[in-house]
Amino acid sequence: MTKDIQEELSDLVACCLAQLGWLENYPEKISLELPTDNRFGDFTTNISLKLSKLLKRPPQAIAAELVFCLQREISKTSLQKIVTQVKVEGVGFVNFYLKENYFYDKLKVIIAQGKAALRSTNGAGRKVLIEFVSANPTGSLSVAHARQAAVGDCLANILAFIGFDVQREYYLNDEGNQINILGGSVDLRLKELQGQKIEFPENYYQGDYIYDIAREADKQKIKDTSLGDFAADYILRIIKQELIDFGVNFDCWYSQKQLAKSGKIEQAFSRLKEKGFLYEQDGALWFKSTSFGDDKDRVIIKSDGSQTYLAPDIAYHEDKFNRGFSWLINLWGPDHHGYINRIKAAIEAFGHKPDELSVIIVQLATIFRNGQPVQMSTRRGQYITLREVLDEVGADAARFFFLMRRTSSHLDFDLEVAKKQSAENPVFYVQYAYARICSILRSSAIEIKNDLDLSVLKEKEELSLIKKLLEFDTILNICRATCDPYMLTVYLQELSESFHKFYDLHRVLDQGEVLTCARLALIKGVKIVLSCGLELLGITQPEKM
Repeated sequence: MTKDIQEELSDLVACCLAQLGWLENYPEKISLELPTDNRFGDFTTNISLKLSKLLKRPPQAIAAELVFCLQREISKTSLQKIVTQVKVEGVGFVNFYLKENYFYDKLKVIIAQGKAALRSTNGAGRKVLIEFVSANPTGSLSVAHARQAAVGDCLANILAFIGFDVQREYYLNDEGNQINILGGSVDLRLKELQGQKIEFPENYYQGDYIYDIAREADKQKIKDTSLGDFAADYILRIIKQELIDFGVNFDCWYSQKQLAKSGKIEQAFSRLKEKGFLYEQDGALWFKSTSFGDDKDRVIIKSDGSQTYLAPDIAYHEDKFNRGFSWLINLWGPDHHGYINRIKAAIEAFGHKPDELSVIIVQLATIFRNGQPVQMSTRRGQYITLREVLDEVGADAARFFFLMRRTSSHLDFDLEVAKKQSAENPVFYVQYAYARICSILRSSAIEIKNDLDLSVLKEKEELSLIKKLLEFDTILNICRATCDPYMLTVYLQELSESFHKFYDLHRVLDQGEVLTCARLALIKGVKIVLSCGLELLGITQPEKM
């Protein structure tokens, strides 16, 4: 794949910068990127533009010196067998052009090794805990939770594929005020079902599902203080089944109630106190979070003795590290953005580095039906649930659509488009490319040989397709760096488009044994990468459509 050559070229650029005396002016890691237009080479770097401000010289002049040095150094190494030329183009971009044989050889590796050729060991077994969804067990999962589920599960798949030791965790807030309100909601509905006239508080849960829980509680003779726990368990069973049907399976369901009973909260406070990061004021216990960049210190135990939301969260995150995880990834909704600095401060107080916790804010999703947005109110139970989306469009379309925008961007989910069996529906478009390749391969009696001659693949669409295949690991590394699987959906659509364009212009079968075999190998490579990409997204790979 492309990663090896990228690293070699990046190291070479750094070497030349050092020779030119410019490396000290650029302390960041030097990276090469894929050009947005393949007319400008196979890899590009804008290092000259970045150095221009620091060196106070035109970027083209810097690029020209850099290219001269690069050409000299390349001629001394084995890279001369791969790199055809290095050019300065545009406003000062340095672009690398690779020989066709490089791409042929990489395609042969994919054909020979299959998905194993696409894996990497970048993660080096580093233990990662991804905590996501973590919705209170007070109602069915909304589309906001569904989007987090799709993002978290797909991100976990990608990180595991590139060598990380990944665990998925759901933090279960199964105690406290929300559970008390849930129990109170069920209690009032029970009384209502028994004929009493009830004034239902505005802040209680008003969805029809509360009646269902009330009927079940009545049947099992559950009442009073047990109603909250009973209702939470009832809803949790629904949530777990919804997630399973969505293709999401958690390794751990972490109970806040059990955390409170374990004594870990008090232990965490004791350590913070020893370190001098807790103090008492106005009868409350405060965490000195301003020592770590927070805008103000935070109360963790109120003057009445009750804990704030931050108290168990501090202990919970420290327990994650105590369980051996060295990288924590939290997926939160936009209403938690202001909470990030508090948790970052907490892990720093325990001696961890800030970048050992990545908090990804997953923006909300709006569901459109018949061109109109569906209005939502969680408390009133007036919202589209994950179950409704699954029943209407299926798990494949639901997962793909929830992943189709960056997590930092609001998502519009059009149910009508998701149901279409046409190129307008992106998941159908990608799956159809896969099924189309399967059909072609089934129709051929020609065996793809190990010593196949790929040099006959000279058409623009053929070379473009090979190059697109080899971008796969670069895309996965982007997903890792951003903690966002969005780019994988973009890549699979682009790969499918590249395949469809190739197949519409060039026949695969009955082109003579050498060319037919080469083109069969090419589309088999596409099949392998499409299959791997869809698998990482948690989407099926139909061989017939």
